[in-house]
Amino acid sequence: MAREPVLSFTDRGIYCAAGDFHIDPWRPVDRAIVTHAHSDHARSGMRRYLATPRTIAAMRHRLGPIAAEPLPHGEARRIGGATVSLHPAGHVPGSAQVRVEVGGEVWVVSGDYKTVPDGLSEPFEPVPCHAFISECTFGLPVFRWAPEAEIRADLNRWWAECAASGRTALVGAYSLGKAQRILAALDPSVGPILTHGAVEAMTEVLRGEGLALPATEHLVPGMTAKTHPGAILVAPPSALGSPWARRFGPVSDAFASGWMRLRGIRRRRAVDRGFVMSDHADWEGLTTAIRATGAERVFVTHGYTAPFRRWLEDQGYDAGIVTTDWQGDEAEETEVTE
Repeated sequence: MAREPVLSFTDRGIYCAAGDFHIDPWRPVDRAIVTHAHSDHARSGMRRYLATPRTIAAMRHRLGPIAAEPLPHGEARRIGGATVSLHPAGHVPGSAQVRVEVGGEVWVVSGDYKTVPDGLSEPFEPVPCHAFISECTFGLPVFRWAPEAEIRADLNRWWAECAASGRTALVGAYSLGKAQRILAALDPSVGPILTHGAVEAMTEVLRGEGLALPATEHLVPGMTAKTHPGAILVAPPSALGSPWARRFGPVSDAFASGWMRLRGIRRRRAVDRGFVMSDHADWEGLTTAIRATGAERVFVTHGYTAPFRRWLEDQGYDAGIVTTDWQGDEAEETEVTE
């Protein structure tokens, strides 16, 4: 008689029958193990949550009071007939891969991940397993990221050029993860660092969890280009082109995302600069991570699932596609246009 798989795919999310829990469920369940605090993975309405301490802190900021049990990276927990542990995913601070072992068989759910350290998030650790469920947001060979030091130098060079020309630099970045990565990259000697309220609030949460970040000022009424010459503003993407930004006079705006790798999307964004900075693995990161697991079965979720599955099958993997409600913090664009 065939044994039930360690994990199955349901209309509520990835489910472990042996432990009676779901991983990143998108509908209310009794127990949710959450990979990270972005809204497509950490949703409200669960009776109990389990996640890393940093993820819980960010979830409570987003969701309010929740019943949540912390599980630090690398610590194993027995849940019913399953043994669960969380391992660094490198995506955003606190993000984790979920390792589930039942009867000696190991499955790993990656959540969102990147394999190159950013100096902020806990660095990705490959986890040996029999089956690996991997995101593939940027699962095409066109997506290849520059080294972190090069990205940081380019960002600070642009900011300095803006300051020298009398323009305020404004960079759009998601409030959890990307914004703090940008803050960590900035050279405070160039000028003041100002933040949108959403960015400042989440940054304070992460500072409380031990992240060392440069000093910032929450942008409030009365602050202008005259009071803060040479400033850079870090704000959610929705602030680009808004009245909130226009009060700073001449502004040079930028957007930081892996999608800036594609010319067509850069044009549609209509920003002065596009910084190719992603908190997801690029093509090399995805393929390297999958090989490092030693898994024979690989399931891929959100992103370029069909072409990536074909590539996996060509490499000899038993590959499948998992349809999920996950979108990813950068998954707003899904078509290659070049």
